Amino acid sequence: MSASAPGRTARHYLMCEPTHYTVSYEINPWMDKTRYTDVELALQQWRRLRDTYLDLGNTIETIDPLVGLPDMVYAANGATVIDGIVYSAKFRYPERQPEGPAYQKWFADRGYLTHTAEQINEGEGDMLFVGRTLLAGTGFRTDRAAHREAAALFGIEVVSLELVDPRFYHLDTALAVLSSDVADPQVAYYPDAFSAASQEVLAELYPDAVHAVEADAVALGLNAVSDGENVVVAPAATHLAGALRERGYTPIPVETTELLKGGGGAKCCTLEIRPAL
Repeated sequence: MSASAPGRTARHYLMCEPTHYTVSYEINPWMDKTRYTDVELALQQWRRLRDTYLDLGNTIETIDPLVGLPDMVYAANGATVIDGIVYSAKFRYPERQPEGPAYQKWFADRGYLTHTAEQINEGEGDMLFVGRTLLAGTGFRTDRAAHREAAALFGIEVVSLELVDPRFYHLDTALAVLSSDVADPQVAYYPDAFSAASQEVLAELYPDAVHAVEADAVALGLNAVSDGENVVVAPAATHLAGALRERGYTPIPVETTELLKGGGGAKCCTLEIRPAL
C-alpha cells in the first residue's frame, strides 16, 4: 500500500531577493550567459514564491543580496542548519565562494552557533535532512569529505549518494524531501540521476518513494519544497504533481522559469532553518 502524507509542520526559511540576478558565467549545464535574463520577472517569481510560503503559515527571513553575487538568490546553497547548528558552505567555483561567508555572517550576527567548513560543500544543495538522516550528494559540487565533516558536526547518520548526470549537479535537483517525519520519512527522486549503487541505497531506504520521470526532472520539478502536506513544485512537473496527489500531498505550482536559467528552482531559493531540539 502506498504511503500517505504524514502531516504539515510550519517551517522557518531564509531567502535572498534576486536584486542582482543575472547569468554572467557558466558553471552548470543550465547556464548560458548569451541568453537574456529578465531581472524584473525573476523578482516577480521570487516574490510569488515567498508569498506562497507566507500564505501557508511559514516564517520567512531574508538576507541582503550583495552586488557581484548573482547566484546568492539560491539561498539553499548557503549553509546547512540542523538543530540550530549552522554548517557553512564552501563553494567549489570561485564565482560563488564569497556567498559562504556572507551567509555564515548572517547567522552569526543573529546568535547562531556556526561552524566554518573545511571541506567543499554547497549547503542544502547537496545535504537534505530526512527524518534523522542526512542525505548527502557528491559527484559534481560537494566532496565526500564534507559528508564526514557534517556527520561529526551534527552527530547524525549521513548517507552518501553519487550524482552522475551533470544536469542534476546538486542533490536537491534530483531528490525532494516530502516528509521528515521520523517514523515515516518520504522522498521523491529521479533514479537515473544517481549511480547504480546509489539507486540501490535509495531503494532500500525508501521503498515507497515517488519516482519522477525525466520530464519532471528537467523541469527541476524535484527542486521542490514540502511542509509535509503542501509541496511547492514547478508547474511543468505534471507527472510528479499527479503522483504527489495520489500520496495525499497538495501540489502548489509556482513558476520559477527565470530562475531556472541559473539552474535553480523553488528549493534552491529556500534555506530551511531548523531550530535546536
